[in-house]
Amino acid sequence: MAPSVPRTRAAAALRMKQIALDNQGRTIRRLRAQLATERRGLTTMKKELEDIQVALEASHKIIAGLTEIGLSMSKKIEKMKVKKQLAKANHVECHQKFQARIHEAEDSMQAQHLIIEALVDEKDSLLQTIQGLQETNNAPAPFDDDWEEEPEEEPEEEEIEDIPLGEGEIDDE
Repeated sequence: MAPSVPRTRAAAALRMKQIALDNQGRTIRRLRAQLATERRGLTTMKKELEDIQVALEASHKIIAGLTEIGLSMSKKIEKMKVKKQLAKANHVECHQKFQARIHEAEDSMQAQHLIIEALVDEKDSLLQTIQGLQETNNAPAPFDDDWEEEPEEEPEEEEIEDIPLGEGEIDDE
């Protein structure tokens, strides 16, 4: 029995090594299957990541385009604001010039009215002086029969209304 014991031990050890190798083989196959599954999952994730990257790039391009449009519109709005301010300033300036002309015309009319009143007063004074001289000289009054003094007419002043700022149209030609 002595020679068979070592053989049995050797066979048992060999059998244990065979079982261990079989276990390792199964483990390797299982790990290879898991690796293949993980690779397929990674491939799918990589494809999804690429799709997301493409979508993200497209989104960035759209955002850049919209930003450019927004900036362009902002510039146009600023230009329009400047034009509006210039037009308003021009309108105010024209309105002020027009009001100044109106006031000049009113002042001129008042001055002319004062001159006319002064001339009428001077005429009355001259007529009184002439009549006084004629009475002192006992001369007949040349204007007694035919002279009819016309009633003083107040010149009608045309009232020119101040045009409120912002109303009416001013045509700069």
